[in-house]
Amino acid sequence: MSTTANPPVLIGTDGSATGTVAVRWAALDAAQHGAPLHIVYAIGAPIDFGPGIAFAQMDYDAYRAAGAAAITAAEETARAATDPVHPIDITAFVVEAPPIPVLIDRSEDARLLVVGTRGFGAFRRGLLGSVSTALARHAQCPVAVIPEHVAPQRARGPVVVGVDGSPGSAHALDVAFDEASRRRAALVAVLTWSEFNRYIPRTEMQNEAEELLAQTLAGYSEKYPDVRVQRVVVEDRPAKRLLATADHAQLIVVGSHGHGGFAGMTLGSTSQAVLHAADCPVIIVRPAR
Repeated sequence: MSTTANPPVLIGTDGSATGTVAVRWAALDAAQHGAPLHIVYAIGAPIDFGPGIAFAQMDYDAYRAAGAAAITAAEETARAATDPVHPIDITAFVVEAPPIPVLIDRSEDARLLVVGTRGFGAFRRGLLGSVSTALARHAQCPVAVIPEHVAPQRARGPVVVGVDGSPGSAHALDVAFDEASRRRAALVAVLTWSEFNRYIPRTEMQNEAEELLAQTLAGYSEKYPDVRVQRVVVEDRPAKRLLATADHAQLIVVGSHGHGGFAGMTLGSTSQAVLHAADCPVIIVRPAR
């Protein structure tokens, strides 16, 4: 991530309805952090990120015109969302390159990368677009994935964060507390445990898990005295419990990898399951660089 004092919120848009929802969310998040907003429309085939893939021939004049219109509309959306609250600096780019490598490259200097859940060829639910999936796996900063439809009442809900004692969940806690404080929201910290391959009483495993969560949360109450914290410690699968707890949440925050994850290769099973099933925005916190 950028080491500048005020790195931007980066949003990739394609001019779709989903892109408009994501632009509005990104603009408001930038306003909450007093950060600039960078809007990118990338002209290129929205291919999966990986080697050995050729680009299709394209009518760039038509795509440039579409890009200019989409960027203008995105700027208008962002200003309409933020001007009444906190005007922000907005910079827009039309780039003649495929969106995935462009956004991954620009994410190195961003505070947060925002993308909508539906991309080219994505189904309504259960499958993320190829762009959002690839960015969640490979971006160099935290990635916020925004669903097309979010119930208005969720704006008053808590921020839910997954905790497992790993470095990834520690970074997720930093982001979750910051977001909760800026949104004036409560924070729900969720830690699950399993008896798999363990041969001690369940009460002992529950006590161990509660102690781990207490140790992990130590110091945050002093740093964020305005954030009310609820602790959830239970025997369950992590993704299942996170989604159930976040039924009325405004935001879920998870690390990209938990215990045993391979940073930079793929998403952990929990973060991937949450991304594919959540009805609210999800921030995937990438490992610190």
